[in-house]
Amino acid sequence: MDVAILSIALDPADQQAAVKQEYGIAAPMLTDPDATVSTAYDVMQWAVGTGEPGHTFILVDAAGEIAWIRDYGAPENGGLMYVPIEELTQHIGAALDA
Repeated sequence: MDVAILSIALDPADQQAAVKQEYGIAAPMLTDPDATVSTAYDVMQWAVGTGEPGHTFILVDAAGEIAWIRDYGAPENGGLMYVPIEELTQHIGAALDA
């Protein structure tokens, strides 16, 4: 199975480049300035007070359909700003096995 991990945010590319460098992020970071992609994948349902998407993770299948989605920052999911990689991979693995 081919897998790609990338980040999509409303932030401009130059701001994302600075974040990538600061935190050593290797995954591609794409910009979605008008929230077209975020809206298409229903991420905006968890928008924060500023109107920006929260911390949402989506598993998209080969057809471009959502196979699993979770916004860890949402109150119903604990309002987390950081998710340990072990927990994230456990949730994704369970979604793949389902």
